[in-house]
Amino acid sequence: MGDRHYVAAPADALRIEPLGELTAIFDRRSMQTHLVVSPIPEILEAMGPEVCDARALAQRLAARFDLEAEGDAPAIVADRLAELAAMGLVAEA
Repeated sequence: MGDRHYVAAPADALRIEPLGELTAIFDRRSMQTHLVVSPIPEILEAMGPEVCDARALAQRLAARFDLEAEGDAPAIVADRLAELAAMGLVAEA
């Protein structure tokens, strides 16, 4: 779960536009637009340019949103990271 490390796409590669409940993410590299919901935009923002794993990212999100970072949180974040990797918005490092 926490052993895979990921890095987000460079900030200048993505255009992120909130659209009410949805967020449009245009990836300039692939010319694809992804429509996502929370917590995907928050995960990308919390990742920043650093390489991180699900456990570290769960802790960052917990601190930012006053949530619990233990329990199922790292597994849930790991699932979201895998989804982001499938979309090409993060890459395994």
